[in-house]
Amino acid sequence: MTLSESPRSADRGERVAIRAETSEAGERIDRLLARRLEGLSRTRAKRLIEEGQVSHDGAILRDPSLKVRPGQDFTVIFPEIAAAAPAPQKIDLDVRFEDAHIIVLDKPAGIVVHPGPGNPEGTLVNALIEHCGKSLSGIGGVLRPGIVHRLDKLTSGLLVVAKSEAAHQRLSRDFALRRIERAYRAFVWGVPMPAIGEIAGNIGRSATNRKKMAVVAEGKGRTAITGYRVLRSFRGAASELECRLGTGRTHQVRVHLAHVGHPLIGDPLYGTRAGRAFKRKAGAEALLGFARQALHANRLGFEHPVSGEPLLFESPLPADLRALSNLLERI
Repeated sequence: MTLSESPRSADRGERVAIRAETSEAGERIDRLLARRLEGLSRTRAKRLIEEGQVSHDGAILRDPSLKVRPGQDFTVIFPEIAAAAPAPQKIDLDVRFEDAHIIVLDKPAGIVVHPGPGNPEGTLVNALIEHCGKSLSGIGGVLRPGIVHRLDKLTSGLLVVAKSEAAHQRLSRDFALRRIERAYRAFVWGVPMPAIGEIAGNIGRSATNRKKMAVVAEGKGRTAITGYRVLRSFRGAASELECRLGTGRTHQVRVHLAHVGHPLIGDPLYGTRAGRAFKRKAGAEALLGFARQALHANRLGFEHPVSGEPLLFESPLPADLRALSNLLERI
């Protein structure tokens, strides 16, 4: 290991020396480390302290809230990056952009983003670990991609993933501050009125079905805002919308549109009842068999988390949604 004052990375098995300046007197040690060491989040700094990786004059520190004094010397040891728990798997990816810090993908419908109960493998994370290999520099000390936002399994479209801790930290901040531009194309039952509007309603877990989210009473759940614009009406039976997210809650577009009476065509969780109501429309029966929610993340814009360069990506409708659009035109 090497001793250095200004490491380029905080996750390479390094031993790093930090001296507290006069202006830093009284600052918490975890805040000091996060500010002074490039790419180190405060959460990661706190964990390193609690794990005994930070010392002062040879004594191990365990308290992240310790107030520093001017001239104190601290040594931080960054363990070698641990191997990722999910196994790497060879899965084809549609990569729209990639550098040392981020990767932008166009996700097909049918693939889960992150391993979980019922989906232990075959996920986007498994594919990214295989694809990125050693270009992943570690998130929280683990060799893994940094997921900063997700798309449902049956939603297609654009997704940005962090490859370094610095990128993960800054993208997470920008998502939290609503600095990310996200737009979706959606095919719904009926035609929302007015043609341009905003749906606002807190989203939380449904009280009647724990697998579903729902619009809940004020003071419960989390604030959620979805802007929409009608792009086309299919004889009043259905319509194509552009939806823009003011927030990023679980199932947000699906829940909000269902809440105002215009659920997504093909939505297996929020749209089945509305589909049955349209059986009287000529040709609408064929739509009830559409295999997934008709939702596509078609636009993603953000500042590069390291260079600050503005980036904007657009994705055309996939083949199944183009076929759905053609079917709707024939209703």
